[in-house]
Amino acid sequence: MRIYDKTSCSQLLERAFAAREKELAAVKEILSDVRARGDAAVFDYEQKFDGTPLTQENFRVSEEEFAAAYEAVSPELLASLKKAIKNIYAYHSRAGRKDSVETHDGRTTGYVVRPVSAAGIYAPGGTAPLSSSVLMGVLPAKAAGVERIVLATPAKNGVVAPLTLVAAKECGVSEVYKMGGAQAIAALAYGTQSVKKVDVIAGPGNIYVTLAKKEVYGEVGIDMLAGPSEILIIADESANVRYVAADVLSQAEHDVLARAILVTPSMALAEAVAEEVELQLERLPRKEVVRKSIDTSGGIVVVDSLKEACALANTVAPEHLEICTEHPEALLPSITHAGAVFLGHYTPEPVGDYFAGPDHILPTSGSAKFFQVLNEDTFTRKMSVISYTREALFADGEDIVRLARSEQLDAHANAVAIRLEEKV
Repeated sequence: MRIYDKTSCSQLLERAFAAREKELAAVKEILSDVRARGDAAVFDYEQKFDGTPLTQENFRVSEEEFAAAYEAVSPELLASLKKAIKNIYAYHSRAGRKDSVETHDGRTTGYVVRPVSAAGIYAPGGTAPLSSSVLMGVLPAKAAGVERIVLATPAKNGVVAPLTLVAAKECGVSEVYKMGGAQAIAALAYGTQSVKKVDVIAGPGNIYVTLAKKEVYGEVGIDMLAGPSEILIIADESANVRYVAADVLSQAEHDVLARAILVTPSMALAEAVAEEVELQLERLPRKEVVRKSIDTSGGIVVVDSLKEACALANTVAPEHLEICTEHPEALLPSITHAGAVFLGHYTPEPVGDYFAGPDHILPTSGSAKFFQVLNEDTFTRKMSVISYTREALFADGEDIVRLARSEQLDAHANAVAIRLEEKV
């Protein structure tokens, strides 16, 4: 890994989500086609991109396919999956759906929380099918109380990854469609002959999925615009070189566009990690992907202090932020922008990816400055509640009339003034 100082690292740190014209044009064409032709368009694109021949009879995953998936998953793996589901669901259920309504002097104001009616969850199924994304997308929606949860995931030659189907079933989802890419987002957003439209779409995907979510926003709600995965690690001399190198590589294996950055005030640690990364990289099955990621998007930045490291992390606003220092909790108050923060030498990022409870569907490319981690709030809506007694309206009415008339909205003013006539 290349080592930078704070004056030469700007290109390494700057990455924002950007729509590429070629991909955007393709996405718009797919969305328009699915909106016009429904199932037929989805089937054509699935055949073209995933080699999956679909009809209305095999579009939705059958109970027989779920049963076959269970046969393909070992009892040990199923047990681990169940433990993860328990942790994740408990975490998202912790917040609950809390209404907030208060009454003072005849004036009742507040909000009530209601779940959306239907949520569409996208689970990637490309180079590495991510069954964990099923858990991370479905369980917050379930904790929010969403009645209808739909899963869209690509099938390769007609077959969905077994663990993906088992994960869906264990989470209580049986409405699963064999579709991916922009066509899946279109079907969820607009509806087709087989797929009833949803209210919110959540879940990570490739550039086509992300651009499609951006295009359909407004037709439906979305969770965020997620790009390639990324990690930033703040480490000091107390860090274990082998641990830090392994954590760097854990993100780099996602994608050739994934980004892994180490920030440290220790040049000795920087040099040792750079050397260890090379040693560990050679033993990885996906080393070609990792090598390209490290060479094009990875790097080590040496700064003057941990305070400076935190400031740099806030500028990047990384998806995953590990703090591998002697006193990691002491740095947390200085962190303002990150998708998820992992504290201490024994909290590597995969703990959050799979098991701890907090979601792994996170904002990327600096969008943690305005997006937040996927959670139950993504699938709920607050409705305002207002109730005035007769006496309260008489007390506030003249002010309301005066403000309405200042905007030349006489009918608004009259709706209050006509009630104030009772005071006479």
